[in-house]
Amino acid sequence: MKKSLLSILLLTVMATAMVSCDDDDDLWDTTVPEKGDTPTSAQFQGFIFRPGLMPASDANVNQLKVPEGFTVTKFAEDLGKPRILVTNSTGQVYATDREAGTVMLLVDTNGDGVADNKQTVANIKQAHGLAIQNGRLYIATVREVYVADMNMDGTLGQPRLLIKDLPDGGQHPNRTLAFGPDGKLYITIGSTCNSCPEPNRLNATIVRVNSDGSDMKVFAKGLRNTIGFGWHPQTGEMWGMDHGIDWLGDDEQKEEVNKLVEGADYGWPYIYGEGKYNPGDRPKGDTTYQQYLQKTTLPVLTYQAHAAPMEMEFYTGNQFPADYQGDAFVAMRGSWNRSKPVGYKVVRLHFENGQPVRFDDFLTGFLVNGNQSHFGRLVGLAVHADGSLLVSDDTNGVIYRVSKQ
Repeated sequence: MKKSLLSILLLTVMATAMVSCDDDDDLWDTTVPEKGDTPTSAQFQGFIFRPGLMPASDANVNQLKVPEGFTVTKFAEDLGKPRILVTNSTGQVYATDREAGTVMLLVDTNGDGVADNKQTVANIKQAHGLAIQNGRLYIATVREVYVADMNMDGTLGQPRLLIKDLPDGGQHPNRTLAFGPDGKLYITIGSTCNSCPEPNRLNATIVRVNSDGSDMKVFAKGLRNTIGFGWHPQTGEMWGMDHGIDWLGDDEQKEEVNKLVEGADYGWPYIYGEGKYNPGDRPKGDTTYQQYLQKTTLPVLTYQAHAAPMEMEFYTGNQFPADYQGDAFVAMRGSWNRSKPVGYKVVRLHFENGQPVRFDDFLTGFLVNGNQSHFGRLVGLAVHADGSLLVSDDTNGVIYRVSKQ
């Protein structure tokens, strides 16, 4: 009888742990093995829900929501599938279309908030990440980085190959680029999978190279897919948003806001969120989960799971109110691995005393028909020379412009 009661108690504890992973839930720790000769048991409920695609019609665009005093309009449309955006001080805007393998130049020549000059300025297979430094445009594909001189009219010289040996992309081929305050080029390299030990040490990292592509070093690791990152304009500290693991349920794994520090390990695929263990993968060798947790740098802030953070942009323009200075915008592409959709918006990440403290909605309304449909999955962000915020959607081929009235 005692044995039967003990078995029932153990089953109750395990069942509770399978569905409860809260920060203050100690049961989760008790079911995670610390040795390879003990079993792992976990159960999650997974969903696939992809809202249907609607056109970016006038009626849909007109019901988009921004804070009071702001307005949202189309900066450009019929662009194919625009992804990453960058701008320069003269107002020239560059956008990549990974599927078409192109880099586009868009210019608003008369200052009315609409691009009236659109042209393809480079043809590079799987072009995605962009960065500008010293009159040159840097372009990342899955395995390469190119650089091209920028002419006064925004056109480009012949792209030159700088790097040719980035690892294969797998599930996350979307390399992004940015130059740090140190003048070095930082390159994000996502994981090849949802959750697995990577055979190539460069996957699930951010690497750093000289501006000529030389001296590549791993800057930080344990990052599943950090597409959006940048440096706080006042503190110079580096921040990024990492994509959480799929198939852990509707509300796990949350998206992470990480302070990116040289040499840090952010835990993927073994540790996630606020120090939780991923039962799908054990650390290699004799390392226990607890030992791996001790060397993991945990996120400073988290956001709703499966929202899929894309480009991140600190606001440095002079059009928005002063309290936007030092805050960041993040394009949330939107969920698919969840029963009810989240994301499909741009959010504002508030910083106080140089630290991220909360998220607020900034541009919403892309989910329509009772959240059964959408007309925009957002990717790129850029602050235009006039201070407005540009946002790209690669489903309807639109770049939106948010401005202060």
